[in-house]
Amino acid sequence: MAKGEGSWTLVDAVPRNQGAGTFRGAFEAARLEEWEEFTADCGKFEQEIAKEISREKFTFAELEEEEQSLERLRRWFRELKSRDVLRLPQADDASAHLVRCTEALEAYASLVYDATLPE
Repeated sequence: MAKGEGSWTLVDAVPRNQGAGTFRGAFEAARLEEWEEFTADCGKFEQEIAKEISREKFTFAELEEEEQSLERLRRWFRELKSRDVLRLPQADDASAHLVRCTEALEAYASLVYDATLPE
C-alpha cells in the first residue's frame, strides 16, 4: 500500500434493547472514577506544597520538581477533558481544584524567591 492510501469503514450500530443506557452508564462511571482520581491527586499536590512550606524547604530544585508535578496535572486534566464528552459537572470541580493547585504553587514560588534571592 502506498503512502496515503487506505480505506475506512463506517458502522452505524443501533442497540436492540436497553444496551444504550448500560453503555452510557459504564462510560459515565469510568469518567467519574477518572475525575475522582484526578481530584485526589490535586489534593496530594496541595498537601505536598503545604509540607514544603511548613519545612521551609525553599529551594529552586524543589520548586522545579513541584512545577513538573503541576504540569503533569495540567496534561492529565486536558486528557480527561478531551474524553469527557458527557460534560460531567465533576470536570468543573476538577478545574477549580487545578486552579487552587496553581495558586498554591505560585505562593510557594514567591516564598522560594524571597528566601533565595538577595535583596
